[in-house]
Amino acid sequence: MRRAVVAPTTEPALVQWGLTLAALGFVGIFLVLPLGTVFAEALAHGPAAYLRAVSDPDALAAMRLTLITAAIAVPLNLVFGVAASWAIAKFDFRGKSVLISLIDLPFSVSPVVSGLIFVLLFGLQGWFGPWLAAHDIKLIFAVPGIVLATVFVTFPFVARELIPLMQEQGSEEEEAALVLGASGRQIFLLVTLPNIRWGLLYGVLLCNARAMGEFGAVSVVSGHIRGLTNTMPLQVEILYNEYQFVAAFAVASLLAGLALVTLAAKTLLEHRFAATRAAAGKD
Repeated sequence: MRRAVVAPTTEPALVQWGLTLAALGFVGIFLVLPLGTVFAEALAHGPAAYLRAVSDPDALAAMRLTLITAAIAVPLNLVFGVAASWAIAKFDFRGKSVLISLIDLPFSVSPVVSGLIFVLLFGLQGWFGPWLAAHDIKLIFAVPGIVLATVFVTFPFVARELIPLMQEQGSEEEEAALVLGASGRQIFLLVTLPNIRWGLLYGVLLCNARAMGEFGAVSVVSGHIRGLTNTMPLQVEILYNEYQFVAAFAVASLLAGLALVTLAAKTLLEHRFAATRAAAGKD
């Protein structure tokens, strides 16, 4: 006996096509068109001008500082995210809700405000400024301040990806390994880590993208010193304000390329994560 095919929705085909075209139009106007404009403006004067712009010493210094900042911030957030998510998902303790609220704090605070807080704390006129100056320690308007601000605005990403994943998985496998005599290190490396690897990579990917593209907090604490404290987003702003549009869009195209690579990697990880969960469900 043949089963009747049930339509997923009851709306007329005209309504379905209209909604689909509206969504595609929105994506095209607000996402695809601006992205295409960035690459078009970057190559407006030819590949030679593009190469000159991205090989400028100030642009290279901005790229180097961006990579250094991400190379420091992402591993720190990785360690914090794994530790915090493991504690929240696997244990019950006083202050758990407070810890979760603190993890979400950077999502609710403007990056500019967070950068200003660091200036008020560690600037020359801040609470700890005189002590830092007396010990010749410079945080604000220097690389350490940029790293500190970047760590603050990006540390929720890894934890927020792992906490629901670990809570869903439960602790039965860890408890079984503990009963069999496994040490804490063995439990983490052989049981917990394989179960969270795709979520962990996804969180690291998002954290890295945000670290390289952060503007607000870094702008406040950097001082905009050419060749020293300008990251790539700050370099784009300076070039654009100086009417060096080709150079500005050339540096911006590198950030846009990073966004596209991040999107592709995110899609791949989502498919792998979904396939892993499906396989685990069948087992």
